[in-house]
Amino acid sequence: MTSSHTVRATARGPMPGTDPLEASRIVHGELGSPHLPHLIELPDRGVGSDPVGRTAGLLEELHVDLHSYGWRLATRPGRDAGRIAGALRSDINATADVLGAQSEPAAELKLRIVGPLALAKSLYLANGERALSDHGARRDLADSLAVGAARHVDAVRRGTGVERVVVEVDESGLGPVLAGAVPTVSGYRTLRSVPRHEVSAAWRTVAEALRDAGAETVLSTDVDPADVSVVVEALTGAGFDGAGLNVAALDTAAWEQLAGLVEGGRSVWLGLLDPSWLELDVDDRPRLPRVTEMVRRVHRPWRQLGLGDAQLAQAVLMPADGLAGLPPVAVRSVLTALTGTAEALSQIAAEAAA
Repeated sequence: MTSSHTVRATARGPMPGTDPLEASRIVHGELGSPHLPHLIELPDRGVGSDPVGRTAGLLEELHVDLHSYGWRLATRPGRDAGRIAGALRSDINATADVLGAQSEPAAELKLRIVGPLALAKSLYLANGERALSDHGARRDLADSLAVGAARHVDAVRRGTGVERVVVEVDESGLGPVLAGAVPTVSGYRTLRSVPRHEVSAAWRTVAEALRDAGAETVLSTDVDPADVSVVVEALTGAGFDGAGLNVAALDTAAWEQLAGLVEGGRSVWLGLLDPSWLELDVDDRPRLPRVTEMVRRVHRPWRQLGLGDAQLAQAVLMPADGLAGLPPVAVRSVLTALTGTAEALSQIAAEAAA
């Protein structure tokens, strides 16, 4: 059982290769209790395994097909829909097989979906413009995603037997959406900004559906530090449990916003290692900072903000991005470094609470 003073580690979702069983073994081998394993994503498989296609495949009563410019909303399901569903089914089955072979299988699993605004920015209407350009399309996407994501949570729980599900809602690129800086397809102008109240309403629709389906925790990740104050306000109003940001990008103002989340009883999900920055040696092993250095990156600003060491248990550590671009040996090294850092921070939290 996880201690109330435990800092946990997890990963984003994307993993290298095309073998779901091997990827699942790595995840559950490196992120065993008390840490948080995740449902794998294998973008190297191609069409339908990318984040947007994978999430679009969950939509209820809305369909997509792939064109040269990206995923487009369609009137009926086609071949691409079958590829999306087949890949997702294989990932769930592989996770179930790995869990079934463990003497003490994980009781909790994290899933990742693209959020309603990021999805609207990435999908296209029949006329070739972004779905983000149309208020009705944005509303329909949020409603459809809520139903489809809830079904996904239920399918994962039944398929794997896990008791608890955490859902990571990836809203990367929210800043341009709020600022009216997303370009049209032609590039000659930008789309109107989406009102903040609409963002909160879309998130609330998705979060409530996920909770009704049994999701224990719902959080928003890939928040741009410049948008933290807006996101904190929106996710609090929507009932989200926390937010995730890349530590390297945080300034004092962003850390202060995160401190407000902690003081309010919510969690902060901190991206500590950016896979794209890692250098590999001849054996594909990454040159990683020492655990003491990674502990300092979290603990120093934490203390400077006046947060107590015991509150470190509200932090979850993760890579700043997916791990699909790394070889398997490097993935294991990254996850080992994160779990080691989490264990060191857990010790600090436990000593403070003693």
